[in-house]
Amino acid sequence: MRPLGDMRILGLDIGGTKTAVVVGTEEGEILAREEFPSEAQKGPEHMISRMLDAAGKLLAEFRADVASVSIGGPLLAEEGRILGPANLPGWDDIPLKDILQRELGIPAYVEHDAKCGALAEWYWGAARGAENVIFLTPGTGLGAGMILGGRLYRGAFGWAGECGHWRMAEDGPFAHGKVGSWEAFSSGVGIARLAHYMFPDRFGEGITAKEIAELAHSGDPDALAVVRRSGEVLGRGLSMLVDLLAPDVIVLGSLAHRLGELWLGPAREVVMRESMPGHARYCRILPAGLGERLGDCSALCAAVYQMGLR
Repeated sequence: MRPLGDMRILGLDIGGTKTAVVVGTEEGEILAREEFPSEAQKGPEHMISRMLDAAGKLLAEFRADVASVSIGGPLLAEEGRILGPANLPGWDDIPLKDILQRELGIPAYVEHDAKCGALAEWYWGAARGAENVIFLTPGTGLGAGMILGGRLYRGAFGWAGECGHWRMAEDGPFAHGKVGSWEAFSSGVGIARLAHYMFPDRFGEGITAKEIAELAHSGDPDALAVVRRSGEVLGRGLSMLVDLLAPDVIVLGSLAHRLGELWLGPAREVVMRESMPGHARYCRILPAGLGERLGDCSALCAAVYQMGLR
């Protein structure tokens, strides 16, 4: 029998912008990694080929007992079937679990990236010890992963958490299929679109969230206005989650680290104003504790959770 902690996991963190392939342990230790641009516009066959090439390089040096995937939804986690994520064009009914098991010769597990983020922060990050956790992924998109009563919450068909689709305003930038969606205001892609929407003569359509963050930190008034507006809308959405689910903690991913209190401060102000007082005081709102390790650790979590390793 293999000793506890000796499991080796090949993790795939598949995003619309970048993809990482790692080898790690059930304790969240990363032993090796390969990263490359996703080139999502080239479709699933190209991306899967790149993933398998990267996996082959790692497996030539490291053992892996199982494969684990973190990827955007919608998807069917148990079947490992991907059903057309907005940031992955062409990924329509792709049997990713079957492909990986066939090509790699090891069991594979697939989970929604927001749920993997929630698990990673619950196991090893800012949400350790909490019973009720909401994790938000403000990156290319915006989704939620939820730990409720100490268990991962999937909802019908595993599709719970698509809060980025909420309409937060009748007007505004476009994302997640509608004008004024939460994702259009408070995701990485959304904040860039918000900048162009608010200041079209200043910020072109090619502006990025990274550029807005750098300008905001330098004191640029237009960029600060964009970040504050995004943070206020973030707070409106958080207020609804706080009142509905009364979580112990809400953890926010990458954009929270990039923007810090310039973004989280306005969000907390709105939560304190809009949520029920008891709920607002009780719930902590924090950036991800894993920082830059979040994506890599999340990639391990489909296997860790579904195999009952923790």
